[in-house]
Amino acid sequence: MLERLAARHEIAYVLTQPDRQSGRGRRVAPPPAKEAAEALGIPVRQPERLGEEFDPEVDTLVAVAYGQLVPREALERARWLNVHPSLLPRWRGAAPVERALMAGDTETGVSIIELVEALDAGPIAARERFDVGIDDDAGAVFERAAELTPDLIDAALDNQRPTPQGEDGATYAEKIGSSDRELDWSLPPEELHNRIRALSPHIGARGLVEGRPVIVWRSRIVDGKLELLEVQPEGRRPMTYDEFRRGLR
Repeated sequence: MLERLAARHEIAYVLTQPDRQSGRGRRVAPPPAKEAAEALGIPVRQPERLGEEFDPEVDTLVAVAYGQLVPREALERARWLNVHPSLLPRWRGAAPVERALMAGDTETGVSIIELVEALDAGPIAARERFDVGIDDDAGAVFERAAELTPDLIDAALDNQRPTPQGEDGATYAEKIGSSDRELDWSLPPEELHNRIRALSPHIGARGLVEGRPVIVWRSRIVDGKLELLEVQPEGRRPMTYDEFRRGLR
């Protein structure tokens, strides 16, 4: 999204999280936004947290999954536009795409809101909806949202009278936890399929398949039954379900 916005706007700087330990080796690594900014020649700021004294030094900031609380004083010093991949007020919170797919939503979208102190409750400056197919996974939804966002940001910049959200139909998209990844094979096939595609290709749903612990990356519904398409046994690469079965034999 940063690359797409930089192609049509002058970006003063990128504000992102500090470098953190990541991966099995726990090496300190920069966040992806920093890497993209450096490749584009954009200055980067990485405060541990935003204090009340933070001065944005620009008229407008675009927040995309920033992950930190913005103090009220900083909100008052500039216009903060937040990119949220849902049709707010449905699915406020940390995991709107995953929760929408788990719920079997057939439609979602992107909302550009003005940040306020309440979580994802700011007025809507621009919004666009799109259909979600029965086999669309989180990766497909994120990509579609990213495609729409630059035009929506432009529309939001031009809209000085955003529309209040209201509370009718508001739902909360809780952060994905370890229990959300577990597949209970006694559940209906549609619910299992929705969980699998909601967590693909970035997190992965997991369960016992043929007595072996695996991550399930892809599935489909055929004649009302769940059919596994791609799995990843512990310590191995992702593979088709047929490859997995042949390995067992």
